[in-house]
Amino acid sequence: MSNSLIHETSPYLLSHANDPVDWYPWGEAAFEKARREDKPVFLSIGYSTCHWCHVMAQESFRDKDTAALLNRYYVAVKVDREERPDVDSVYMSACIALNGSGGWPLTVVMTPQQQPFFVSTYIPRGSGAQPGLLKLLGVIADKWAHDRAALYKTSGDVCAYLTRSGGAGAVSAPGREFAARAAARLSAAFDAEYGGFGPAPKFPTPQNLIFLMRYAALSGDKAARAVAEDTLKAMYKGGIFDHFGGGFARYSTDREWLAPHFEKTLCDNALLAFAYTEAWQSGHMALYRYVAEATLDYCMRELAAPGGGYFCAQDADSGGEEGAYYLFTPDEVKKVLGEDAGRHFCECYDITAEGNFRGKSIPNLLLNTRWNLLPEGYDDFREELRMYRSARMELNTDKKILTAANGLMLMALSRAARAFSDARYLAAARELAAFMEASLFRDGALMACLCGGVLKLPAQLDDLVFYALGLTELYAADYDPAHILAAQRLAREVTAHFSDGNGAYYRTADTAEKLITRPLEIIDGALPSGSSGAAVLFDALFRLTGDVSMRQARDGLLSRICGYTEKVPEASAFALCALLSAVYPAKEILCAATDEAVPELLKVVTARYSPELTVLLKSPARAGALAAAAPFTDSAQPKDGKAAFYICENGACREGVAL
Repeated sequence: MSNSLIHETSPYLLSHANDPVDWYPWGEAAFEKARREDKPVFLSIGYSTCHWCHVMAQESFRDKDTAALLNRYYVAVKVDREERPDVDSVYMSACIALNGSGGWPLTVVMTPQQQPFFVSTYIPRGSGAQPGLLKLLGVIADKWAHDRAALYKTSGDVCAYLTRSGGAGAVSAPGREFAARAAARLSAAFDAEYGGFGPAPKFPTPQNLIFLMRYAALSGDKAARAVAEDTLKAMYKGGIFDHFGGGFARYSTDREWLAPHFEKTLCDNALLAFAYTEAWQSGHMALYRYVAEATLDYCMRELAAPGGGYFCAQDADSGGEEGAYYLFTPDEVKKVLGEDAGRHFCECYDITAEGNFRGKSIPNLLLNTRWNLLPEGYDDFREELRMYRSARMELNTDKKILTAANGLMLMALSRAARAFSDARYLAAARELAAFMEASLFRDGALMACLCGGVLKLPAQLDDLVFYALGLTELYAADYDPAHILAAQRLAREVTAHFSDGNGAYYRTADTAEKLITRPLEIIDGALPSGSSGAAVLFDALFRLTGDVSMRQARDGLLSRICGYTEKVPEASAFALCALLSAVYPAKEILCAATDEAVPELLKVVTARYSPELTVLLKSPARAGALAAAAPFTDSAQPKDGKAAFYICENGACREGVAL
């Protein structure tokens, strides 16, 4: 017998549609049932490529005894965190408040009014060092029947805390010192032996690396640059990078970057490709370009949806075992490549008879002293092994198309197109932008998710912000002002419907479903928060258009972010990229061209790594659209039949020069 999830489109929810648990999707039907039957709500939040979600599903949610308890005493609700990030955000905040940390699967027990009184992550079925799920369900059910007042008091305290913690104090005009402290704290947390920040588990946190590279370029801090580069190199050498198929796993379970949590997500890989591309721009080290291209090519090969856009993730589990898809033995490699080539290849990539992970080997370069030379000359071998493993078993792909993740992919493709002068990436970026415009709107409103042909959930802050940032990057690649105009519309949606009235921005719009609290996320996680992204977006649009309201929005948001993170300034590292733009000398170049071709001098200028530089191109055919987006460009004209360059520095502009 199936449950109510059978009518959903999410792969994660559908995977639970035949559980013996009588699951409901998040919605009024579930909570009305809880109120009518006077039962607490058992909420389980996860996603399809989450390893521990699979474990809990197998041992508990497909277990008849566990299901019997849930069905008798609770109303059970399943949520795909990628479909409902707002619900996940609220209850993850509760988990962190009560336990000091969070993760998935997220397990919540709450009142029929959605107020949580018990929050945890993975809970084993049976009892061990801590009570198992079976025992907990019985204890909570008894408490609900005989001491409900205590549960309601706990839920009231949690909700009061969430309401208080949603705010953030403002500071006046954060400056260079704030950015310097953030860079210093990241350097202090840097693992000098293995790269990255802190102990295991290690997340790539590409926003930290992007900030450090830009800070180094503007401040001259070579140590900050070294931290970023050493981390980029270390991640490439490790098993977190897929040496045969490209792309990165979600995080490393160890200090060395050897053994990853094997799931691959679009959002992680898009932002990492962006970071490696930016690293290549600043020093033209061939390795960075190789990793960026291998990562983008992985996304374009494995995650591209047939009708356009990109799917959100591939599973960590394959063949019933975590990571089995990525593991090799020496015999397998020799079978594919031949005895001599296979032996040499195994030596290069640490594939041994003993193995480095559950008796098999994760390919890596951690022990190879010639690691920086290996991208060259190994393409055929790596491709043969990639094809072999693809035939050996399949990976599950979560076929949701998430707007925010596709926005990050648009950023990455556009930056690679510009940096590498690669027409293939530019075509892919344009195709993605066209798909998003055509397929992710309903009745003129941007939506957050496309799954099974169905648009779901109005766009949230990160959807609008990262889509708009992708459009600004695409403008820098092809100079079509339509991208700026589209980004402006999205930014105005943010300021009109997401503002808290005091400089910050909620995750959800003022028209969204009302939850127990309206989430306001200031700090970054494994990826930048919507708030951090909004600061960067406002800055980019101010630089491109001269719109003072965008500068005001940027400064107000930075004031809130820096006030909230005053003791941990690195906690919103991506937002600090906007702060750098505000406190270091900025430069804008407007080129008034005589025809539609990009002047060669402009190509030379934009090829340099210059995070302080914004470039606009006014061509005859696009002059009107550019003036609509950036009115100050209207008067700029070519001179003496040649392209004229208008240069502005620190708010002061010079007369155009014909070149």
